[in-house]
Amino acid sequence: MKFALFSLMMNIPNAVTGETLTDQQKFQNILKQAALAEELGFDAYGVGERHGEPFLSSSPPVVLTAIAARTSRIRLLTTVTVLSVLDPVRVAEDYATLDHLSGGRLELIIGKGNDPRHYPLFGITEEEQWDSLAERYALLKRLWNEENVTWQGKYRTPLDNVTTQPRPFQKSIPVWHGSASSTLSTELAAKYGEPIFSSNTFHPQAKYKALIDHYRERWEFYGHDPKNAVVGAGGGSLYLADTSEEAVRRFRPYYNKFHSTESSKHNKSPFKDLEDNIANGPVLVGSADHVIEKILNYHQAYGHQVLSISVDGLTESEQREQLERFAKDIIPVLRKEIPSTVWNNEPPAKQQDELAVPVR
Repeated sequence: MKFALFSLMMNIPNAVTGETLTDQQKFQNILKQAALAEELGFDAYGVGERHGEPFLSSSPPVVLTAIAARTSRIRLLTTVTVLSVLDPVRVAEDYATLDHLSGGRLELIIGKGNDPRHYPLFGITEEEQWDSLAERYALLKRLWNEENVTWQGKYRTPLDNVTTQPRPFQKSIPVWHGSASSTLSTELAAKYGEPIFSSNTFHPQAKYKALIDHYRERWEFYGHDPKNAVVGAGGGSLYLADTSEEAVRRFRPYYNKFHSTESSKHNKSPFKDLEDNIANGPVLVGSADHVIEKILNYHQAYGHQVLSISVDGLTESEQREQLERFAKDIIPVLRKEIPSTVWNNEPPAKQQDELAVPVR
C-alpha cells in the first residue's frame, strides 16, 4: 500500500488550546507538514480545493508549487481539483507549469467538489455540475494531449486552433477521479480507463463500496483489463495513541469541534458521535493495532492501493507526533501486507537526474 497525506487547509480555532493561526501561519504549517511527510517516507502530499471559510485552499497549484520547491521526491496531488467550475484552459496552463516546476511529480484528482458555495462564484448551477465536469474534462484532456485544438461547448467560449503553453512535462499527467456521492463520477473514470479516489470520509463503508463496485463493473463494460482498475481511498482523520482509550480521549475535542462546523454539517454524516464513527465509519482513531485492523478491513471491501490521511486541526506538535507514529507503526506493516502497483517508479525528473552526466 502507498500513503498520501493531504490537507484542505481548514483554519479554525484549536479545539484544545483555543489558538487561531493567522493565514500566514497556516500556510507555513502546510509547507512544513509536506516536508515532514517526505522526510517520514509518505508517497504523496495532497492539497484540496475549497472556496470559502474556514478553508484557505482556493489555489492548490500555487500551494503545491511552493511545496515542490521544498521537496524533491514526494508526489503532489490535488484532493480534489474542482474541475466542474474551472476553465480548462487555465487548468491546463497552471498545472502544466506545476508539472514542470515539480519535475513531473504532479497527479490530478478531479471532481465536482462537495461544497455548494463554489457554484454561484463561478457561474454555474448545482444541477449542472456533472455535465459541466464531463465537458470540461474532455476539453482538458484534448488541451494536454493535442495541439491546435478547435472546440465548442456550453461552459466556456469556443476555441480556434489553440495550443496551450507550457506543454506538460510528463508525457501524460496522471488523472484520478474523486468519488464521493454519485455513480456519475465512477462512470466517467471507467469510461476513460482512469483510477478513482474514494473520499471515504463521512459515511459508512457500504456507501463507498457500492461506488467502487460500480466503477469496477463499468471498467469491464468499457473493455478494460480488470487487473488494471486502480482505487485509492481516504481514511478520515487520524489519531494514534498507546491505547485506544487514550486516543479517543485526546481526539474527542477535535472531532466535536470539526463536526460542529457548517462545512461538516453539509455532508450529513449519519454518525451520532465519535464512538459511532470509530465502530461504523472511516475515522482512524485508536492504538496502532486497532488502526491497522481497521485499514485491513476497509481494504478487504475496497481493494484500494493508496490510503490518504489527514491531521488537520491538531496542534503542530500533535501533527508531528501523529505522522511519526503512523510512519513508524502503521506504514511498514501495511506496505508488507498490501501490494501496490502505484508509484513504483521514480518521477521523470528524478530518473533524468540519476542518468545525467555531471558537467565538469
